Amino acid sequence: MSGHPRFHLAVPVHDLPAAREFYGGLLGCPEGRSADTWVDFDLFGHQFVAHLDSSATERVQLTNPVDGDEVPVPHFGVLLEPQQWQELATRLTDAGIDFVIEPHTRFAGEVGEQSTMFFLDPSGNALEFKAFAHDDQVFAT
Repeated sequence: MSGHPRFHLAVPVHDLPAAREFYGGLLGCPEGRSADTWVDFDLFGHQFVAHLDSSATERVQLTNPVDGDEVPVPHFGVLLEPQQWQELATRLTDAGIDFVIEPHTRFAGEVGEQSTMFFLDPSGNALEFKAFAHDDQVFAT
């Protein structure tokens, strides 16, 4: 093991080639094992699996208000170091990604100050990537 816990997350996708292009190409996640109906990705050190859901059912996207933004629920992502977060935000902006919530800082000057951004994968799964100004505040109350 890498010395720290890693999560495993499996999500439905409607198009495996589009998932490969998005997660492997745009996000830069190395691909691991795969089969005709699923692909493993190294999502910043975590095991993320895209499973084919050929039903292509439309998901109802719920939101909750957080610091003036309507945050999509459910969503997933990774806590990055501030420099990694900025590099990813720049890469996504340069690629013309359609953000649900543009890269910005929330709770500025408060406990829990963080940079955040939300966007959707090609199958409509909501992702949030964020970086805390101070790592010791990730679980602050």
